[in-house]
Amino acid sequence: MADQQIDPWSVQAGTDEQGNTLAFDYAAISQKWNTKLIDQNLLDRFERVTGRRPHRWLRRGLFFSHRDFDRILDCYERGDRFFLYTGRGPSSGSVHIGHTIPFEFTRWLQDVFDVPLVIMLTDDEKALFKEKLTFEDVMQYSRDNAKDIIAMGFDVKKTFIYSDLKYISGHFLLNAWEFSKLVTFNQVRGAFGFNESTSIGRCFFPSLQCVAAFATSYPEIWGDDPKSDLRSKQTAKIPCLVPMAIDQDPYFRLVRENSHRMRFPSPKPAIIHSKFLTALQGPGGKMSASDPTSAIFMSDTPNQIKNKINRYAFSGGRDTMEEHRKYGGNPDVDVAYQYLTYFEDDDEKLQKLYDDYKSGALTTGELKKECIAIMQEYVKEFQERRNAVTDEVLQQYMTPRRLTWSGNPNPVKPEGKEMKVANKN
Repeated sequence: MADQQIDPWSVQAGTDEQGNTLAFDYAAISQKWNTKLIDQNLLDRFERVTGRRPHRWLRRGLFFSHRDFDRILDCYERGDRFFLYTGRGPSSGSVHIGHTIPFEFTRWLQDVFDVPLVIMLTDDEKALFKEKLTFEDVMQYSRDNAKDIIAMGFDVKKTFIYSDLKYISGHFLLNAWEFSKLVTFNQVRGAFGFNESTSIGRCFFPSLQCVAAFATSYPEIWGDDPKSDLRSKQTAKIPCLVPMAIDQDPYFRLVRENSHRMRFPSPKPAIIHSKFLTALQGPGGKMSASDPTSAIFMSDTPNQIKNKINRYAFSGGRDTMEEHRKYGGNPDVDVAYQYLTYFEDDDEKLQKLYDDYKSGALTTGELKKECIAIMQEYVKEFQERRNAVTDEVLQQYMTPRRLTWSGNPNPVKPEGKEMKVANKN
């Protein structure tokens, strides 16, 4: 019997007394890390403030936990400036469908809030933490992955994508050095499990991922002077919302504990956490770029998708058709059904699939057929967009520049206070 272990570099589900792999216990993770579960009250407020129905991943609990998301809603309601920040660690040349989840959700948030977005490609981290990868390897992966990200549909006018190895200098690096001066080895050891054998590169890297949540790290997008020795005190006050998988939370606990200690203090970044998209093999695992049988890649052909789901997708069905018809299947552990909870937009259809499978009216083969069709269409549409991303388009997104956005078109003026303008750009 073993407890689940989750950190930014490895994820291991718990096991029971018989050694069976258990599903991730997200309520336990939230309690251990002192996050707040997203409840119906928060979703109702989101809809009131934005005028938009919550995304299906919010409604279905797939983005399940947060830190200070309510404060971001306060900012949006008032018309205050804030920005979105997410990222990708480029360890291979192609992303899988699990990687697309935070980007798809972030693109939706960008559309709803109409705010600027920065996307960090941590090629430096992958070279530091993956012994077989060279820095030259990961820079190429960054370019390939950036094109994949662009294909998710981000608005170029309000999106800046950058490679750590290419962009980090100036105000960003100044923030990283100042932050590293504030944080002790004991703090990073507690957060990440580092020890006396950990390279100094690995020890320093968290400073970079942490200060990426500071608005002053991107002087160009706000119209500040990137050549100035001085960071903007006003820009430092702009808050940040980070959509991400729950395994990245240790970084942001560290920055939330120390952001107020910077020379120009920044607000604690708000966080919204997603669950892991289950590996094809079933509960307790997540898709891995290093294991092609665990994941559906966005470069897979329709036939590869069909074969992977038919051959590897864990089934919640019974051993025989007779037993399945009599006792029904278990959609809660069935991978095909789990994928449908992410990609089937129709709530009523999804509920019917759940009920029919549970009753035995729907077979495993029929459920997999539904999953195959929707995954093939999702990947096909992505590939069509990806083919349109040229090197020239890539350069537009990755050039540091001033971004343009509008924010809340109908801000509510706080009673007795002056309303802040959403954006002066």
